[in-house]
Amino acid sequence: MPDTDSTPLYLQIAAQMAELIRNGTLARGARMPSVRELARQRGVAQSTVVQAYHWLEDARLVSARPRSGYFVAPRPVAMPEPSVSRGLRRPRDVSVDWLGQRILGTPHPADVVSFSSGTPGPDLLDVDRVRRALARSVQRHRELLCVYPSSDGHEEARRAIARYSVSLGCSLDPERILVTGGCMDSISLCLRAVTQPGDVVALESPTHFSFLEVLQGLHLKALEIPTHPRHGISLDALQLALETQPVKALLVVPTLSNPLGSCMPQAERRRLVQLAARHGLAVIEDAIYNDLAEQEEHRRTVKSHDTTGHVMLCNSFSKTLAPGLRLGWVEAGRWTEALRRIKDLQAGGQSPVLELALADLILQAGHAAAMRQLRAAVAARMDAVRHVIAQAFPAGTRVSDPPGGLLLWLELPRGLDTLQLHQSCLRERILVPPGTVFGTGGRFRNCLRIGVGGDWTPAHVAALRRVGAMACAMAAAVAKGPGMSAECKV
Repeated sequence: MPDTDSTPLYLQIAAQMAELIRNGTLARGARMPSVRELARQRGVAQSTVVQAYHWLEDARLVSARPRSGYFVAPRPVAMPEPSVSRGLRRPRDVSVDWLGQRILGTPHPADVVSFSSGTPGPDLLDVDRVRRALARSVQRHRELLCVYPSSDGHEEARRAIARYSVSLGCSLDPERILVTGGCMDSISLCLRAVTQPGDVVALESPTHFSFLEVLQGLHLKALEIPTHPRHGISLDALQLALETQPVKALLVVPTLSNPLGSCMPQAERRRLVQLAARHGLAVIEDAIYNDLAEQEEHRRTVKSHDTTGHVMLCNSFSKTLAPGLRLGWVEAGRWTEALRRIKDLQAGGQSPVLELALADLILQAGHAAAMRQLRAAVAARMDAVRHVIAQAFPAGTRVSDPPGGLLLWLELPRGLDTLQLHQSCLRERILVPPGTVFGTGGRFRNCLRIGVGGDWTPAHVAALRRVGAMACAMAAAVAKGPGMSAECKV
């Protein structure tokens, strides 16, 4: 039997209230229910509600007013968002910068304070919950350690994933789901199924560095499409590209795109499905961050609107459960059989013991509560990071405000070279990825991606302030006209 929810009551209540605040149900500035009222509604002691409110205070989601009660806190800071990217008119061969591989593709020394990770670390994930599931799986299915795995994935795991996919708005057939070695493995398999070397793949701009890596490895051309920092890829620009370029596939992250954190509205997701059907376009949807989206609407996938099989849905649980499991999955629509043949030949299967542990985790009664708690903790961290950036970085800095996730995209004042900033930071054992590694042709040179997954300690806060101070010094050096201020905010 799956575990019952062992999360303390006060944390369950706090996570539920945090989600209502994040998705706008409880508006900023609104009065929260009184301690007595909420205790009566939930059937708990008033001391439990007080603990929940203290947690929400620590997360800066509510504030107490003497003799008035608790109120939803205003957003910590309001900062201008980054500009809409310009995209590219023509496809380009991809040549991945060695710098990106060094920053994002390899482990870093323990003495380096890194802002390169968008994956929650052990302090945010429930390590003990994963350990218990693994122990149960080994005990119950130890005979599977001595047999070769199925290439498709264990039947019970595929059924569990199909049940989980309902939370993404999908109704999937377990027989059409393939378990893979992670989300990037799924994406690579999808690209192999629908392209040949030299083909053109459209994608967001800026885009995930690993997407550029896989395109280069498969000898595919990249066509970067303008992308809005809040609403995602421009479908008008995509339609023009489809009419003028031989685009074979679209690689897209509709929810909490990497690095912008944009979320495509549902109307645009439906429009994308229609566009794909009309042009025979393979849409490869990366849904790896969907469970970290604060609003339920953003967790619904493009695949949920697909009736023609043109959307290939890729996902994993590395951002919400355990990166170390290295398990993902894909439902490839009309290309399912083609992808299955490729996987049989090239990838084989994963460990069924790990797959069954994953099935246990996502079917547990407390899984939804664990996701609420994770989203609340992530949101509190992101608010704290934006607060530091507002204080420490140069005036004129633009910052994304994603509704979830652990990535921020910073656009610094024009003329500020983030490659130079990266090198200066590295000399002080601070690692910040410059914007150039998230596109082709050396673009986004005045941008940074700040990832706050992994550890988050006072040393990270101090290091981020130091990055801001160095950026201020650089901005002061390049400021030339009255329209550009080099002053740091206090």
